[in-house]
Amino acid sequence: MKPVYLLVILLLTLFTSCTGSDDPVESRAAMLVYNAEIWPGKDQPVATAMLVGSDGTILAIGSDTAAWSGELDDTTERLNADGKFLMPGFIEGHAHFSGLGSSLRNLNFLRSRSWEEIIAMVAERAEETPEGDWITGRGWHQEKWDAPHDHSIGGYPVHDELSRMTQDHPVVLRHASGHGLFANERAMELAGVSRETPDPRGGRILRDELGDPTGVFEERAMDLITDAYQNFVQTMTPESRKEEWLAGIRAAQEECLRNGITSFQDAGTKFRELDWYKELDEADSLRLNLWVMLRHSYDEMAGNMDGLPHYGDRFECSAIKSELDGALGSYGAWLLEPYFDNPGFTGQNTTQVATVDSIAQLAMDHGMQLCVHAIGDRANRETLDLMAKYVKPGDDRRWRIEHSQHLHPDDIPRFAELGVIASMQGIHCTSDALFAETRLGTERAREGAYPWRSLLDAGAVVTNGTDAPVEDVNPLESFYATVTRARADGKAVFFPEQAMTREEALHSYTAAPAYAAFQEDVRGTLAPGMQADFVILSHNLLNCADDEILDTEVVATYVQGQRQYEAVSR
Repeated sequence: MKPVYLLVILLLTLFTSCTGSDDPVESRAAMLVYNAEIWPGKDQPVATAMLVGSDGTILAIGSDTAAWSGELDDTTERLNADGKFLMPGFIEGHAHFSGLGSSLRNLNFLRSRSWEEIIAMVAERAEETPEGDWITGRGWHQEKWDAPHDHSIGGYPVHDELSRMTQDHPVVLRHASGHGLFANERAMELAGVSRETPDPRGGRILRDELGDPTGVFEERAMDLITDAYQNFVQTMTPESRKEEWLAGIRAAQEECLRNGITSFQDAGTKFRELDWYKELDEADSLRLNLWVMLRHSYDEMAGNMDGLPHYGDRFECSAIKSELDGALGSYGAWLLEPYFDNPGFTGQNTTQVATVDSIAQLAMDHGMQLCVHAIGDRANRETLDLMAKYVKPGDDRRWRIEHSQHLHPDDIPRFAELGVIASMQGIHCTSDALFAETRLGTERAREGAYPWRSLLDAGAVVTNGTDAPVEDVNPLESFYATVTRARADGKAVFFPEQAMTREEALHSYTAAPAYAAFQEDVRGTLAPGMQADFVILSHNLLNCADDEILDTEVVATYVQGQRQYEAVSR
């Protein structure tokens, strides 16, 4: 449970000014923001001005700046918002921070439209990479190419063409979902994978008609290739590994701030990263707020969690992550009934329920939140059943189901009943719209696929995000998907009756994820005593036309009252 922030209580006592109030404040201001269209949070009246203290918290918010004139002096920064829309900074509710950093430095296929385009990018990288070094990339998705590859098995291309062009380099290319990968022949040789290699529990090696691996590895089978890659990484000096990680973190911070993200909830951090994040926080080198879930096997965590939970200035680790299944696109989501387009197959249970139960006990023992990846309706039901063993009426544990994508209608009310957070990603709905109905069938997709409206109407807390680098970290794309259920390219609209209102969607990207991390007392809304984490946008997301949402630009991003990003054109 997060400690009470005494500073917030003190400020709320001292500063009686609130949204719309004209009462004078009682402390000198470091910054006055004025001439803005301010949305402070859900169900709060709009304002035009805000006063920020030297400690980075909000002193007052309202519309009558004359009442604050006595608190301003020559040292107070005046920020004219030029009538633009100002709102709490976006909180990325579920993504992968170091993974985002790596994707920005390695090959990125999120926008790739064909296998040929991907091969060309890999071949170009091979020309500038020392012989024997691994080439890595991420973001490809066969369902999103303009046309299927002419030499494919199970909808995936075969490795032969890629292997021919990269004979001197092992290659590993992660699927956009993170639940599959493609390896070339050299990588499979280093991993010792052959026709005789069995499928591991919870995973699959895709094979041709002769039983030879095609290069595609799903779910737990990915470990065969990633273990070989990690052997290569271990040949680097510890200093080189850390510097490469730090370079990715710097890139991830810049990308987030450029997109108006002031807080980031990371869905899977390793022990060594905890130490590095602590160092960055102590050195005041984190430019945004970072809340992370520890992600290891039960055996790796048990007996090794001294010092957790950890609460720093901008870095916090107070949750544990596990998972029960994979992704829908790779037939890894664990379903109650077989896939509509794959009769007899119900997906992958990637971690045994008993193991996740043991991890739940670790969370209980250490006073940490439990976060479980569950995409299919069977995985979600098993997770809810497990959580019901530990969460009793009146408990405020705020345990989370990460993704909560496909639910049986009977399970939707259970989220509110148990106080379980539905940690969802709006962009997944429209990204998957090209194949979700094919996988699930029309009726199952209509009743329980990405059911934001049904969850909200049942009283559940629903958060938003992108799952970057699975999708682009841009919150405006996910916001657009959340309020329209439409793909930006116009190719599909996915059961729009499940859309959120504009204000609900903004809430899902601000106050809701703050609540989901026990941080609602410090961020997620703009009010006296709260951190001055805010973003200025070119369009008012509450009332602009749907097609203007994607044209919206981030003008500036502020964290604790400090400008961390400003558009060049401002």
